[in-house]
Amino acid sequence: MKLLHTLCQIAAPSGNEAPLSEFLLNYIQQNKERWKTQPTVLQGEEFQDCIILVFGRPRTAVFAHIDSIGFTVRYGKQLVRIGGPDAETGYQLVGEDAQGKIECTLVVSERDGALTYEYEREIERGTELTFRCDFRETDTTVQSCYLDNRLGVWNALRLCETLQDGVIVFSCWEEHGGGSVAYLAKYIYETYGVRQALISDITWVTEGVRPGKGVVISLRDSLIPRRSYVERIRRLAQEAGIPHQLEVEGSGGSDAKELQHGSQPWDWCFIGAPEDNVHSPDEIVDKRDIESMLALYQVLLQKL
Repeated sequence: MKLLHTLCQIAAPSGNEAPLSEFLLNYIQQNKERWKTQPTVLQGEEFQDCIILVFGRPRTAVFAHIDSIGFTVRYGKQLVRIGGPDAETGYQLVGEDAQGKIECTLVVSERDGALTYEYEREIERGTELTFRCDFRETDTTVQSCYLDNRLGVWNALRLCETLQDGVIVFSCWEEHGGGSVAYLAKYIYETYGVRQALISDITWVTEGVRPGKGVVISLRDSLIPRRSYVERIRRLAQEAGIPHQLEVEGSGGSDAKELQHGSQPWDWCFIGAPEDNVHSPDEIVDKRDIESMLALYQVLLQKL
């Protein structure tokens, strides 16, 4: 879990993914020689802070968003949400402005729910603040801020070790409305003819999805994937004997929304481990669900 710990410590709220993108490029450069297949690495201004890795003759693309939720300093001590972070008085926030590093305290107004911070000085407007990372590991769980979606990124990086044919995509802005997957999907479809996708992201523990019962295959959220594609995935999971759960939700979304709303005929399925304490500093995931997530992705990239 050392790699996951490192990923969770890197601040990369939506719109400022560059620090994590730089880390990923360095990690890829340092580790790719040990991978089974050497990928083509696509990055640069035409992809903004996103990264595409192309292995062999790909049939399937895996999308993992690298951004996180957070807060933007407005005027005075006001804060504006980035995405949908949980907010409770006392949460510790970190960041940096021209005057130096910052560690401050989130304050939620009991009167109107307005968000402010407590700090020894006024923080420069436009500064991004994220949850302070307190990474906790036991024999059975990992707990930290930003497991959504650093765990999805971890899964994609581990998949790279054995992948022979496929595309790994590290996307941006997912937590705050999206915007990168549309042009990434268009490029991948037009260049490589790939039109089936897996969304490497983290879902929720609910009354129907329990920790420790296996990776989640989502049948729907606010969007509905093509049933025939999802059924192929279910059959492969069953044949491989990998523990998994089925999810049915009426809300929520992911990078898949830009695939479904795009002009190319993408099939997609959200597959991820469930977490509790969603979008808080204390997100928690069962290690058995992490193991089954990676195992299922390894099977699917071989057989889809």
